[in-house]
Amino acid sequence: MATYKEIQGYVKETYGFLPKTCWIAHMKELCGIPVENAPNRISPSHREKPCPPEKMPYIKEAFQHFGMI
Repeated sequence: MATYKEIQGYVKETYGFLPKTCWIAHMKELCGIPVENAPNRISPSHREKPCPPEKMPYIKEAFQHFGMI
């Protein structure tokens, strides 16, 4: 499984923007990939910064590139 840094690097090089780690975690959750709650997360059931809908396909494609889904 790819690390957050690897996913960020791939998306940055391929699509020209750096996804936030919270966006990656949100997309992992939506794609059914196990994710642990960050220690600084305020609420385990609520996301403060969910992934913007226009960025979702790019992060999902990165998951496919790395064979995560």
